[in-house]
Amino acid sequence: MLSPKKVKYRKQMKGNMRGAAYRGSSISFGEYALKAMECGRMSAQQIEAARITISRTVKRGGKMWIRVFPDKPLTKKPAETRMGKGKGAPDSWCAPIKPGRILYELTGVEEELAIKALTLAGNKLPFATKVISRSTTL
Repeated sequence: MLSPKKVKYRKQMKGNMRGAAYRGSSISFGEYALKAMECGRMSAQQIEAARITISRTVKRGGKMWIRVFPDKPLTKKPAETRMGKGKGAPDSWCAPIKPGRILYELTGVEEELAIKALTLAGNKLPFATKVISRSTTL
């Protein structure tokens, strides 16, 4: 799974995900992209599951870019623990996603195959996504 090698602070607050993404909201590398339509958190496991789905669907053809990285720690208290006694230990990593964020980019494959692969990958994610192409965004 993806996770940072080193962070400045072990624990972070949840924060809020108001507004649209202004960074990472345009296609930079590929021809086709998967774009988030809602806000949410994307766990490292979900990033990996969608990556595997795309690579298996295109049969390792073309080139893929992952445009998100899980750099926000999620904490969890042990099971059967009473409330209080501070915040739990870091448990997993996630990437906060705002509407408009480009998640994956793909190039070097036919349009139908790219749309199919990115749609299947979007089904693995906990928020609504849309497949876009460079020709429709310009």
